[in-house]
Amino acid sequence: MINAIRNTVYFVVLVLVQVLLLDNIHFLRIATPFLYIYFILKLPASYSPVKVTFLSFLLGLAVDLLSNTAGMHAAACTLAGFARPYLIKLFMGDELPDNLVPSFHTFGHNIFMRYALAIAALHHLALFLIEAMDLFDPLFFAIRLLGSLVMSLLFIGIVETFNRRSVG
Repeated sequence: MINAIRNTVYFVVLVLVQVLLLDNIHFLRIATPFLYIYFILKLPASYSPVKVTFLSFLLGLAVDLLSNTAGMHAAACTLAGFARPYLIKLFMGDELPDNLVPSFHTFGHNIFMRYALAIAALHHLALFLIEAMDLFDPLFFAIRLLGSLVMSLLFIGIVETFNRRSVG
């Protein structure tokens, strides 16, 4: 029950912060932080791949509906949610305790940030590829991807640092 309440709060707060604040940040007209993927990162590891993928789709759909982006975020989040269980197994192995929530405390700083990098890179790559279907400038694409990835990871690291549940 606690996971459901926590996940609902994360979902609502992260979507609102993304749509109302972070979508308006375009550092050097290139980089935009996508903090809302923190929701995907923080889902309990015991959730089934289908449940994670569905919740990730709903997250992206909520951002799309509130920012009028025609399914781009839903597609990118669905891909990230689909890959998440495999990335957790890659970084942490198969033997995980029940109700393990990925965090600095449970994964360690280094592994959690590598896990966040993998999810964010997959999400950002999908999002920017969908967005760039009509005009494609590889250099701008790479700069934008890298800039947004760095900003997203910075914001995720800051939020995770101040997340009391993660501290233990």
